Amino acid sequence: MFKLARSKQLASALKRATDAPLRQAAVQQRRNLSIHEYRSAQLLDSYGIGVPKGDVAHNRKEAEEVASKIKGDDMVIKAQVLAGGRGKGHFDNGFKGGVRIVYSPREAGILADQMIGHKLITKQTGEKGRICSSVYIVERKFARREFYLAILMDRQSQGPVIVASSQGGMDIEAVAKESPDAIITTKVDIHKGVTDDMARKIADQLGFSPQCTDQAKDTIQKLYKIFMEKDATQIEINPLSETSDHQVLCMDAKLNFDDNADFRQKEIFGWRDTTQEDADEVKAGESGLNFIKLDGDIGCLVNGAGLAMATMDIIKLNGGQPANFLDVGGGATPEAIKQAFDLITSDPKVTAIFVNIFGGIVRCDAIAKGLIQVVEQMNLRTPVIARLQGTNMEQAHKLINESGLKIFSIDDLQTAAEKSVQFSKVVKMARDIDVGVEFTLGI
Repeated sequence: MFKLARSKQLASALKRATDAPLRQAAVQQRRNLSIHEYRSAQLLDSYGIGVPKGDVAHNRKEAEEVASKIKGDDMVIKAQVLAGGRGKGHFDNGFKGGVRIVYSPREAGILADQMIGHKLITKQTGEKGRICSSVYIVERKFARREFYLAILMDRQSQGPVIVASSQGGMDIEAVAKESPDAIITTKVDIHKGVTDDMARKIADQLGFSPQCTDQAKDTIQKLYKIFMEKDATQIEINPLSETSDHQVLCMDAKLNFDDNADFRQKEIFGWRDTTQEDADEVKAGESGLNFIKLDGDIGCLVNGAGLAMATMDIIKLNGGQPANFLDVGGGATPEAIKQAFDLITSDPKVTAIFVNIFGGIVRCDAIAKGLIQVVEQMNLRTPVIARLQGTNMEQAHKLINESGLKIFSIDDLQTAAEKSVQFSKVVKMARDIDVGVEFTLGI
């Protein structure tokens, strides 16, 4: 076949709100835009919601200037990186902690110098880390009480829900697991919105003091207003605090927005920081491709999210590991195929490529011609397994077989997956012992 040759409520609500998007990420390249904390604070402030006073700095000098404008000598400096666990993280220069307390403008400048331009490594970023290009310096406020409040879309109720807890300032997933009774979940009727009675009830249930109840009610309603007006998919405030001087402040905020709304939320989407995203995924998005890099070695090029999921599943069922999720959508044109191959082959781990296309909108023979053209142009030596089903599939099969290229046309999905895994293993073995590999296919 081959020849070697030298040469309980919140638990479920949170699960639907956090785990579901992880699964959803595999069927859509990027569903939610995330913005930096300082941008979130600016947006909240523009709606009259209380946030600690502060500003962003992009270098040491700016950090000192921002700190000097904050009254008092008790401040917090936060690395602006889109990842959780910043406080417990460390930078690639050895500096520890992405959230630190500072007591003077000079100290703020020194710490900014240690953070800006360096990668912050947290439990969420992995060892690669993410670059810190700015810091957010705010006044340090002391909370009498800390709460958790989030507004998000809930699939089960098919509408917004407010998830709240009196146990704020900590890992809410752990609270949901260990103390599910501490969670308050309130469904919102989009036709009525968050009424005064609803918001006041949530504030009372959380435990705000009487002198802060009206502020808390107002904050909850304004957060919902942002959620609806700005096409947010999630607003998470942790902690939502009642300070010692009886202010209600959003101490930390995480806001996500629906990518489908970018045409009417130009300002929000202008805040996108692509340095915090995978470079290949950004490139794919610019080309209109849905791409997510994975840890395997079999590249996948598929049209349709459902077929892409099935393709990854059958690769794993046969003992292989997909290197990516890549959905070229309905327009599997030669240009799209070329862009897809560029993305797939940029990963040095890829040892085989499985092309699984249903030719409905685009004919199979047109896809085959594009595939042959791309493989020739790229002088691709990685074996390509092509399963083209649909309109003109026979012509496509003939074109590929007569091309003389390392493209193997297979009609059966199971057989195609098997060969992809087998070819991948052989190529990997050949690379390990530094030999070339040639393939012939007998089925």
